[in-house]
Amino acid sequence: MPVAVPELGSFDFVPETKENLEWADLITLDFDLLSSPEGKRELAQTLVKGVREDGFFYVKNFNISQERVNRQFAIVKRFYDLPVEEKLKHVPEGLGAYRTSGRSPDIFHSLDPVSGLRDRVEIYNIPKFNGDFKHEHPAIIQESIAEIEELARSLHTEVLDPLHVLLAIALELPEDYFINIHKYEVKSEDHLRYMKYSKYTPEERAKIGNLWLYGHTDLGSWTLLFRQPVAALQIQNHKTGEWKYVKPRDATLTVNACDALSFLTGGYVRSTIHRVTSPPKDQGHVDRLGLLYFLRPNNHVKLCTIKDSPVLEREGYTDNSFEKGGNYVPTMEEWTFAKQKWQRTKGTVRGDSKYENAQILPGYNEKHYA
Repeated sequence: MPVAVPELGSFDFVPETKENLEWADLITLDFDLLSSPEGKRELAQTLVKGVREDGFFYVKNFNISQERVNRQFAIVKRFYDLPVEEKLKHVPEGLGAYRTSGRSPDIFHSLDPVSGLRDRVEIYNIPKFNGDFKHEHPAIIQESIAEIEELARSLHTEVLDPLHVLLAIALELPEDYFINIHKYEVKSEDHLRYMKYSKYTPEERAKIGNLWLYGHTDLGSWTLLFRQPVAALQIQNHKTGEWKYVKPRDATLTVNACDALSFLTGGYVRSTIHRVTSPPKDQGHVDRLGLLYFLRPNNHVKLCTIKDSPVLEREGYTDNSFEKGGNYVPTMEEWTFAKQKWQRTKGTVRGDSKYENAQILPGYNEKHYA
């Protein structure tokens, strides 16, 4: 049901780059096909290519209007336009520990060991609205909290639940298999994220090698990325190892699979390796704003390889990295907190192998992706 919303003004996206970049050729899932059993089967097979070869894929016709998305970007901009002193009031206590909500300032990683230039990445996480989390936000966010909740819930019903049905079909599981371990009303660390990458000068960009954020994988099930036209996101193709740009496409969501789904499927679903580079020259003068949603299995879910899938059994994907070494298999909550603790290590320097290849938990070491 539509909610009353404050006046935010218009939000203008920057023009797309005119540079000739090497774009990844990604598949698109058209949710208009969900209305028939044949369409579902077709989409399920298309999804397999997305999660096993390409890494990322697009979703279109997902029943969330561009107007609602634009309003969220307007909120993002208003929040990040606040004075630093105001934003610092909303930094969670205990920056070395994982926190679900609040703003994380750009203090965690030193990008360049010589110059000491640090990340200019700001994050504000808004956890889900199921009663497990407090929602104490700055006024700019709080006044729009009803429509933020409406969007977050819509992402589950209109995007994530259909993706779970398609993945279950692809693995020859009951259609509600993944829905049942990602229930909105059950505690998990899902969150909507407002993000900002502040620009560097050309001289600063040269010092950090034009790389804003190292190659990495996300820790949950799916990441949803709303279209924004600053060309900076790159993915590494699972088959070729090549890095290519992800092109912003109108009226789509960009989606990638993450660590938890890889664990649950014994590596059949591959967690997508991606990074953020400096934008091309014709976009280098602007900050890059991001609107994302991170989905995770419910906290109590044990990240054991699914034993009920005929597909995983036939293909030989029967053990994940924890199980292969006879190690303890964590719950999603344990995995989330362990990886977030590593991600938020203070004072790290680019090229520090102890950090970049650290053991997150017995049975899983992080990997460095240049």
